[in-house]
Amino acid sequence: MPTFDAILTALETEGCFISDELLSPALLQSLLIEGHQRWQLGQFHDARVGRKQQLALAADIRGDSILWLDAHDSYQASQEIFAFTELLQQAFNQYFFMGLKQVELHYARYASGTGYKRHIDQHHDTTFRKITIVIYLNPDWTAEDGGELLIYDPFNPEQTLFRVLPIAGRIVIFRSDLFEHEVLPSSKTRWSVTGWFRDDENFFGFAA
Repeated sequence: MPTFDAILTALETEGCFISDELLSPALLQSLLIEGHQRWQLGQFHDARVGRKQQLALAADIRGDSILWLDAHDSYQASQEIFAFTELLQQAFNQYFFMGLKQVELHYARYASGTGYKRHIDQHHDTTFRKITIVIYLNPDWTAEDGGELLIYDPFNPEQTLFRVLPIAGRIVIFRSDLFEHEVLPSSKTRWSVTGWFRDDENFFGFAA
């Protein structure tokens, strides 16, 4: 298993880890190419908010289109990302004794001018999602393009702890139960793979 000491230490002490060096440029490019191909095939759908029985479109809250990934499908880059998250899951379980059982992953495509208002990744009355991971896929991204991820201080809610530019190769990992966060609108299409490490056996279809 690769050494994930820096990730484990950061999650333990700060609850959040940010790095530009975990995945190869070739894999990131392959993920972006796959995303574009699958978008052209019409496999994405507009994201919704809420629980399975009460899912609703809410463009005023979030503007992304998503595609849930399957570790058993024929897309090579997606399979490699699931292999990577499996190693992370093992490390989290060994270090934190979290009892994680699965990871759910999806592409998130934000069209120009769209974002996702401030929220937390654990739905009301649920605790399945323990750790959030975001993998950015945007080459040649600059500060002028916008689309930053804002992560707020849980102990001082008006304070922004991190302002993350979504450049290709940047990965953000944080506790799902602790950090409210927000995606600011961008001036061009913004791509990522987003997911959650969960401690339940089955995925019950909660919205992203």
